[in-house]
Amino acid sequence: MTARRVFLEIGTGNDLHGRDYTKAAVRAVQDAIHHSSLTLLRTLNIDPRTMEVDVTVGVQQPEKVDHSAVKAALPHGRINVNVVRGGLDIPEEGANDHTVIASAAIAVRLDLAAVRVAG
Repeated sequence: MTARRVFLEIGTGNDLHGRDYTKAAVRAVQDAIHHSSLTLLRTLNIDPRTMEVDVTVGVQQPEKVDHSAVKAALPHGRINVNVVRGGLDIPEEGANDHTVIASAAIAVRLDLAAVRVAG
């Protein structure tokens, strides 16, 4: 059976002055995972390493995001990172600077046929 999405969480992150798209992306992922809990994994005795985790991050300059840094922000699962054009760049008036805002969506998929409820 194909893994099915059982969880979706979203988050936002920013880099106020460094123009660091990776930092904003990692913060968006951290925001998403810091206000969620996958208690169903413990409840159903599922090994968290078996999760398929799809991360989509939106920033204005996707090519400037280090995929391995985003992946390292997640504690478990088989992780796939996709960075797309999105988010916002907010210029600072009168300065050669801008704020980078990233958005992230984290989807967790499980092979439900393989899940056996702990007794």
